[in-house]
Amino acid sequence: MRPRFTVWICCVAGLLASCERTPQTAKLTVAAAANLTDVFADVGRAFHAQTGIEAVFSYGSTAQLAQQIDSGAPFDLFAAADTEHVDSLVTAGKLMAGSRAVYATGQLALWSPHDEQAGLHNLQDLASPEVHFIAIAQPELAPYGQAAVEALQHAGLWDVLKPKIVYANSISQARQWAESGNADAAFTAYSLVLHDPGTIVKVEAALYSPLEQSLAIVANSPQNELANRFRSFLLGPEGRTILAAHGYLLP
Repeated sequence: MRPRFTVWICCVAGLLASCERTPQTAKLTVAAAANLTDVFADVGRAFHAQTGIEAVFSYGSTAQLAQQIDSGAPFDLFAAADTEHVDSLVTAGKLMAGSRAVYATGQLALWSPHDEQAGLHNLQDLASPEVHFIAIAQPELAPYGQAAVEALQHAGLWDVLKPKIVYANSISQARQWAESGNADAAFTAYSLVLHDPGTIVKVEAALYSPLEQSLAIVANSPQNELANRFRSFLLGPEGRTILAAHGYLLP
């Protein structure tokens, strides 16, 4: 009996040691602009299926996320809604210069989930007395908010519509205000509403500065290797296919 007992103990010990050696699921944390909420959900699933790495996304306005990274927040990669904030952090040494890349160009859209009430078909319809509130992300925080202001200014509508404007912290919040009825319409990312009911008016690209969206790896991240794999995935064929399916233009 003693030899059998000894063998049994060895087997149990081996199993325990094997369990202890089993690695935890690899994770990286991505600071992502609010317009990426839907598309990065799909990107994250596809990336995990291919690599076994779990990407955890922290969404917010580009300016707020940039400030957090500048203050040392523990992100591994920054996917912004513009190039300016990324370039500024690269200059400051907070992001790795060699990892900087433009991954997509966003499209600005005007969206109303209650078309039968607002009757929106173009920007000029926003001047209708049936439209009381128009949600826009704060332009100093969100590039899409700045683009919305530019578009209205170039269309000659800003002075007329300014009393109707309500400012959200992000384009996701602007969209939520329209969805809940707290605003009659919202300027947001086309990618966030292209599958939603209601009316979508894609704003003419000539009315606002191009929404080139860039990314870079955080310089002091301990997960640089994982972040680089996510970067390569997003810039590669599968990532580009997902971005295009969500309404982004590709560089």
